[in-house]
Amino acid sequence: MRVGVTLPQFLEDAEPAIAAARRAEELGLDGVFVFDHLWPIGQPDKPVLPAVPLLGALAVETRRVWLASFVARVGLKPDAVLVHELASVARMAPRRFIAGLGTGDRMSAAENLAFGVSFPPAAERRESLRRCCRDLGGLGVPTWVGVGAGSAATRAVAVEEGAALNFWEAPIEAVAAETEVEVTWGGPLPGEVAALAERLRALSRAGATWAVCAWPGSLEVVAEAAAALQD
Repeated sequence: MRVGVTLPQFLEDAEPAIAAARRAEELGLDGVFVFDHLWPIGQPDKPVLPAVPLLGALAVETRRVWLASFVARVGLKPDAVLVHELASVARMAPRRFIAGLGTGDRMSAAENLAFGVSFPPAAERRESLRRCCRDLGGLGVPTWVGVGAGSAATRAVAVEEGAALNFWEAPIEAVAAETEVEVTWGGPLPGEVAALAERLRALSRAGATWAVCAWPGSLEVVAEAAAALQD
């Protein structure tokens, strides 16, 4: 199982995120992941680094580590524009970019509406998701679909389009229960090496191919726990 981290993205300055990505690469972690929000959820007065420009910078500043949108929300821009942007990042970081995609939910709807961007019904957002998955897959870009617990219709899109499923904070049982498609996991993880290593082992045994740790207190702790998976 590969192990990655999200980056310190809710800032005005990109340098901490870029430095964290470089350090993650030095430590041997497998990937760095970038959220796609217009502000931190529920905090419209806080800053955020936009996903695609940050991914472009990371493509230049790193050499080995995987990069991913986590997840790019359909509907914030036209489908064709989103596909073009993510495909461009994939060209900048060949064979090490994952296009994570999602439909958004009620918690992110306020971001759209505040900027005058419509927030269509879930069925329409899923059709956009399907189109983007299909177009990116056709360009050879690996795709993940972010899915919440119980979102059977979104899961079906991933299955039909051959994308991996990404569960956020899902229980181990939900990961183990999915046998039809590749499963990845993201969310907060313990900050102590032994506890983190055990959680990573449990996710690996359940079948997850990636575990993505929400921005941790210590990249060194994550790297040490990830190395313990090899023991």
